[in-house]
Amino acid sequence: MERITVKVEGMICGMCEAHVNDAVRNAFPVKKVTSSRAKGETEIISGSPIDPEALASVIEATGYKVTGVRAEPFEKKRFGLFGK
Repeated sequence: MERITVKVEGMICGMCEAHVNDAVRNAFPVKKVTSSRAKGETEIISGSPIDPEALASVIEATGYKVTGVRAEPFEKKRFGLFGK
């Protein structure tokens, strides 16, 4: 799994966040997507790699500006008494 953090400029309200989230969900098979106008970023959890240029293109088509994309491996945190 992969965590992708996208820096997005121009989100000013909850509807902006929803537009970005919906665009990403409709274009890619993602596990989870959340956007934060306060942080100016969208975080995506995906089971497979996503092309950064294609991702930027989808988000920019909604009217927002992508200023950076960072991908890193993602591992679910496990809870309980029996460790990792």
